[in-house]
Amino acid sequence: MELSLERLTKQYDNKIIVDRIEFKLNEGIYGLLGENGAGKTTLIRMICGVLSPTSGEVKVDDKNNLDMGEDFRDMIGYLPQDFGYYPDFTAKEFMLYIASLKGLIPRYAKEKSQELLEMVGLSGVVNKKIRTFSGGMKQRLGFAQTLLNDPKILILDEPTAGLDPKERVRFRNLISEFSKEKIVILSTHIVSDVEHIADKILILKKGNLILEGSVEAVTSKIEDKVWKCVVNKNEVDYMAGKYCLANIHHSGGVATLRIISDTKPHDNACNLRPTLEDLYLYCFNEVL
Repeated sequence: MELSLERLTKQYDNKIIVDRIEFKLNEGIYGLLGENGAGKTTLIRMICGVLSPTSGEVKVDDKNNLDMGEDFRDMIGYLPQDFGYYPDFTAKEFMLYIASLKGLIPRYAKEKSQELLEMVGLSGVVNKKIRTFSGGMKQRLGFAQTLLNDPKILILDEPTAGLDPKERVRFRNLISEFSKEKIVILSTHIVSDVEHIADKILILKKGNLILEGSVEAVTSKIEDKVWKCVVNKNEVDYMAGKYCLANIHHSGGVATLRIISDTKPHDNACNLRPTLEDLYLYCFNEVL
């Protein structure tokens, strides 16, 4: 199966949110990275068919997603950034309710719900009301409901936002486990969520796709732009004002800096191997 975007554009009045994006996706995990406001959610909503493009189209095996109607919706599992749930439903009730909306046969729905709740670690709380759940538990429930119809295309919009590190790792592992033979798009601005599980990275900036490829391929673009240098502690403020500092480590009277810069920032600076986080900072010129 191939999911393709062909000059996909979304414009509101005179503002272009997504600008003529083109790429093709096959089975695998794709990390969609970009700062808040980059157009990630708008792009995802068009891929899901929730939002119509101003121009261009989304195709599955050369068929337009909007023209496919119910056939396309049966292929999709979508977890929006703030997925809706009924706080007084139990986890089991919620899963069966979503299953009925998806038109699943009741017997199958019951078995599938039980199986998925167990797989996401919620088997012990199936009869607890959702309002009693932690943020991580709610996200795992949201993930479970996206899998009810065994989708071929799984789209997750900022699924780990607000979760603590332990829950983020748990969620990443779930995504990796359930991604076999699926196209998975994981949209986030949290670099560590995709660095170790994504087969390919897509970087979106101001509505434009600026980079795509494996982690190794995209980070190679800044191979000579990441530096390590040691400075006196009274030089740190000056360096921070002039360069993008990815990390500062103080020890005694000196500081070891990790710097992203096109040019050598200091006489004693030497190059380091770039990471995806370095690339993100380089693309968006952010300072930690």
